[in-house]
Amino acid sequence: QVQLVESGGGLVQAGGSLRLSCAASGTIFSLNSRSWYRQPPGKQRELVASITVGGSTKYADSVKGRFTISRDNAKNAVYLQMNSLKPEDTALYYCNYRTQTTYSYWGQGTQVTVSS
Repeated sequence: QVQLVESGGGLVQAGGSLRLSCAASGTIFSLNSRSWYRQPPGKQRELVASITVGGSTKYADSVKGRFTISRDNAKNAVYLQMNSLKPEDTALYYCNYRTQTTYSYWGQGTQVTVSS
């Protein structure tokens, strides 16, 4: 019933910007937080940023000051504004919705490639 659809990935030059979007179809009860994860080539998946329904945010040290996570509760969407992109930001980015029971919904992933 519930599906997460991501968009906004692409190829950009170092120093450029990109905005990722993720929208959920269907109703998610007891939603607690929305997050963005990424998996660089040859590396494990890592948490990039998270935001609660109330708006509290957390960021990985590697993206602090450059990335901004935001949400629209009415649209049941989450966004990731990525500025000052670096080649090391290249990864497959996933959105994640987590409920109060810790159940997770995942998007299909969107590729972000930053050229040097």
